[in-house]
Amino acid sequence: MRLQINASILEIIEGDITQQDTEAIVNAANEQLRVGGGVDGAINRAGGPAIQAEARQIGYCPTGQAVITTGGNLKAKYVIHTVGPIYRGGASGEPELLASCYRESLKLASTRGIKSLAFPSISTGVYGYPMAEAAHIALKTVKEYLEEHPEITLVRFVLFGQPAYEIYAKELEGLRT
Repeated sequence: MRLQINASILEIIEGDITQQDTEAIVNAANEQLRVGGGVDGAINRAGGPAIQAEARQIGYCPTGQAVITTGGNLKAKYVIHTVGPIYRGGASGEPELLASCYRESLKLASTRGIKSLAFPSISTGVYGYPMAEAAHIALKTVKEYLEEHPEITLVRFVLFGQPAYEIYAKELEGLRT
């Protein structure tokens, strides 16, 4: 499913983020940039030790921010690591921090001349963010960024499983108006 935003495309697919042919993929990292589970573990396994070696050099990434490393053995040339908030009910700044993850990742891509990137659903795994609320924040933030930044031509959300895809599809449909 796709949404055209000026010259850019915002799309959602169900699939494996480690197999994307975008210039960069985004990793749902932890603040210490150490290999974790879920998306983070899958990206590090598929990309090999070069990603973690660079991440160790960087050392730290605060929640809501983003850093970049090589893509190692991945098809993507780069991995943008962002740290999503742990969901604590939504009244502790989680929506703002989650939006910041997407915005800072996109800013980093723009700064580096990256024209295409793929996102997972940040913070909706072990960090417990409710999927529908996270999808709304993610898609709205990316849409707003693309409206002002035509240098990024493709943003793809790669969702794990049909239930996640359906939630994102419903949210994307709501942004068409």
